Amino acid sequence: MDELKHPGSPVPPKNDPLAATDAVPAPADTPRKPVVPRIRLEKKHPLAIRWMHWINFPVLFTMIWSGLLIYWNDSDNAYKHPHAVYRVGVGPFTLIRFFPEWFWKAMHAPYQVTQGLGYHFFFMWIFAINGLLYVLFTILSGEWRFVVPDRKSFKEAIQVTLVDLHLSKKLPPQKKYNGAQKIAYTSVIAMGAGSLLTGLAIFKPTQAHWLTTLLGGYEMARWEHFWLALGFCGFFAVHVTQVLLAGWNNFRSMVSGLEVKPVHEPSLEAKKRH
Repeated sequence: MDELKHPGSPVPPKNDPLAATDAVPAPADTPRKPVVPRIRLEKKHPLAIRWMHWINFPVLFTMIWSGLLIYWNDSDNAYKHPHAVYRVGVGPFTLIRFFPEWFWKAMHAPYQVTQGLGYHFFFMWIFAINGLLYVLFTILSGEWRFVVPDRKSFKEAIQVTLVDLHLSKKLPPQKKYNGAQKIAYTSVIAMGAGSLLTGLAIFKPTQAHWLTTLLGGYEMARWEHFWLALGFCGFFAVHVTQVLLAGWNNFRSMVSGLEVKPVHEPSLEAKKRH
């Protein structure tokens, strides 16, 4: 009967000891090790913070650009240095004046004061409202705990600066913002408030005479307003450089709100509670 089932092929006897050795054993199921995640996505920046950050960037840029158009229209009292009122120097010695002629030509600034005033006063309102909403949100949401410097911030800022200058390799414990960032971001908020106050003193020196007097007079308020604008330019340069050095993960967190973190690292909420 077996030969009929498999014609042409010999059938080994049932008790043949070699038959067992020719059989291929069935593969055994090897248990796999469980997959352990090593990274996770964590929410870093709330949606409101991201919106106000990206709104503020072009608004502040426009404010500085239009302010320079207004500044071009000014000259010193003796008309010796038109369009270059402020300077860096000691006594009669001048290191640099703001700004040289080639700078104004590159900006196409000559005789654009009316355009500068229009842009400046329009975007001033957006800048003020956006800044006020940012301050209110950080207070109400508790985000101020990440931004306002504490007693360790100045020490951490020195450590971070030494690392950036390649004079040290010891970074402080990394939180949402390090000490240098806390000082810088808090300073920018204060600079924004100062720009609005000095701008109001310049715009309405009679109606807001008490503010103009408090700031040292009209000319001093103009001087303070100008140097605050240069301070924003310096912050822009350092901020963009730090973003490039920090890498894509940091930049992505300000776009999507999410940051890739190691699993073992404590969450930002845990750090906020401490």
